[in-house]
Amino acid sequence: MAGKAVISLTTGLEDPERVTVAFLVAVGAAEQGRPTLMFLTKEATRLTLDGVATGVACDGCPPLADLVARYVKANGTFLVCPICFDSRKLDKSQLIEGAELGGTVPMWQWIGDEGATTFSY
Repeated sequence: MAGKAVISLTTGLEDPERVTVAFLVAVGAAEQGRPTLMFLTKEATRLTLDGVATGVACDGCPPLADLVARYVKANGTFLVCPICFDSRKLDKSQLIEGAELGGTVPMWQWIGDEGATTFSY
C-alpha cells in the first residue's frame, strides 16, 4: 500500500489559488491510491459545505467543484476542525460526502504509527 498523505488547509475562498493547489496535491495523492486526508481548519472549513467550493482560481486552473468531486471519487477524506466549524455557526447537515468533524486526536489516530507525508497550505 502506498504511504499516507495529509494535506492541512487553513485558507478558504479568500485565496482560491492556494485552495486549488492544496486540492491538486490531495487529488494527486488520492488518485495514486494513497490514503489521503485533508485536515481543514479556519476558513477552509467552509469548503466542506455543499455548494461552497466553486469557481475557477486562475486561467488554466481546474474548477474547484471538479477537484472536490475527483477527491471524493478517489476515496479522499475530509477531517474538519469542529472548533473552527462551530465558531462559524456552520450547519453540520450541509457537510459534503467524505467530510466529518474531528480534531487533532482523530487526525493522529488516522495517521497511526506508520506516519504520513504532509503538506500545509
